[in-house]
Amino acid sequence: MSAGKGYITIVTKEGPVKVLVEYAVTPAEKAKGLMFRKRLPKKEGMLFIYQKPRAVAMWMKNTPLSLDMIFINRKGRIRQIEEKTEPNSTRKIHSGGQVSAVLEMIGGSAEDFGIGIGDSVIIQN
Repeated sequence: MSAGKGYITIVTKEGPVKVLVEYAVTPAEKAKGLMFRKRLPKKEGMLFIYQKPRAVAMWMKNTPLSLDMIFINRKGRIRQIEEKTEPNSTRKIHSGGQVSAVLEMIGGSAEDFGIGIGDSVIIQN
C-alpha cells in the first residue's frame, strides 16, 4: 500500500458507505495523522495501515476536530469504535486488541452512516 489517497467501502447493515481516505503508512504520516486540520468533510478520513496486526493507542494531541476512530482487525472487520473524541486531548485511546488498520473520520460519522462493530471494510487500491 502506497501513501496517497484512495477509497474504502464500509459494508453496514444499512448499505455500503464509500469513504475517500488519505493513507497513513510511514511512521511520520502516522505520527502526524490529522493534527492541525481545521476541517474534514463527511465521507472522508485517514486510514492508518499496519503491516502486522498489533494493539495500538491513538490520541488527539494538536487535533482540533472531534473524530470517530474505527479500529479494523486483520479480517477487515470493525472490532471497536471510539466515537466523538475530545479535541486536543492527550488521553490514549486503545484498540482493545490487535488491529491492522484504524480509520479516522469526523466525529459523529459512525452514528450518521450506521457504522457498527462487526461491519466489513473493503480497501480498494
